[in-house]
Amino acid sequence: MKQLTAFHTFHLPVQAKTIVPFDTVEQLLAAWQQAKQNNEPTLLLGQGSNVLFLADFDGTVLINRLKGIEPREDEQFYYLHVGGGENWHALVEWTLAHGMGGLENLALIPGVAGSAPIQNIGAYGVEFEQVCDYVDLLNLNNGETIRLSREDCRFGYRDSIFKRQYREGYAIVAVGLKLAKAWQPVLNYGSLTQLDPQTVTPKQIFDEVCAVRRAKLPDPDDVGNAGSFFKNPVVDFANFVRIQTACPTIPHYPQADGRVKLPAGWLIDQAALKGYQIGGAAVHTQQALVLINKENATGADVVALAQAVRRKVRERFGVELHPEVRFIGKQGEVDSEVATR
Repeated sequence: MKQLTAFHTFHLPVQAKTIVPFDTVEQLLAAWQQAKQNNEPTLLLGQGSNVLFLADFDGTVLINRLKGIEPREDEQFYYLHVGGGENWHALVEWTLAHGMGGLENLALIPGVAGSAPIQNIGAYGVEFEQVCDYVDLLNLNNGETIRLSREDCRFGYRDSIFKRQYREGYAIVAVGLKLAKAWQPVLNYGSLTQLDPQTVTPKQIFDEVCAVRRAKLPDPDDVGNAGSFFKNPVVDFANFVRIQTACPTIPHYPQADGRVKLPAGWLIDQAALKGYQIGGAAVHTQQALVLINKENATGADVVALAQAVRRKVRERFGVELHPEVRFIGKQGEVDSEVATR
């Protein structure tokens, strides 16, 4: 068995039978086929930034290190072909260094580029879907690569086709990004609303996002965590009015379909859960949306804590929180909804 602690940001003391970093598609296919011949489960990871291991993994973990950023442009857009193993935040920095705006709101999101489409990562009013041109997907069974357009990916809020039809037996090997040269700032959330849309630059937005995230979110290298543990719930308007009547100051974000998005971190905070601890797992004191590995936590500790958070928010507000983090058991992914019900 090999230690997995360094390969996921919760840094739980779990192991896997085999760990194989791959730099080429050929290495990936060979390792995957070897695991299949051994009748062992496989798991693809980038930086392990959105997973919670519930137990030792009884198979092969494949670490995506496919690199490369290939730019081109036309009169209206910059186009980037990005290897699936490129660090996402480093990619954001690369675009700004080369005079390309559009990714700055997504600064400091942990993980690699190949993981971004799975969750349709998002922050401060921007989602991956808005900058996606295509996703290159490797069929691990036959070695063929297919290119999915943005529409093919069926993006939703922290959702995509990669969680369903292409969940097993496929690997994202590259993503294509499309950034408009006629850049427009997105300043709808938090302290970004204080910036002047007429004069602000992508770098200024980037700096503000980084400052806010660093002030609120723990560095996984210091305190194990998987970032935002729960999705922000979206409720129907009648439910929102009920909650707002009881809590007039609740932050809220109206959606195009008439529903209202609520900040999960605020709900958890108002349920008096900051610092709440079960075993070695705790709710972060600075950002209640983050569950942390405070004192040698186990997967069971984190699950019990998530169950308690869901229950207390449900009791306080009548709102159901849903985990954003993927749960991994001995044989592969398990249903986080069922695990934390």
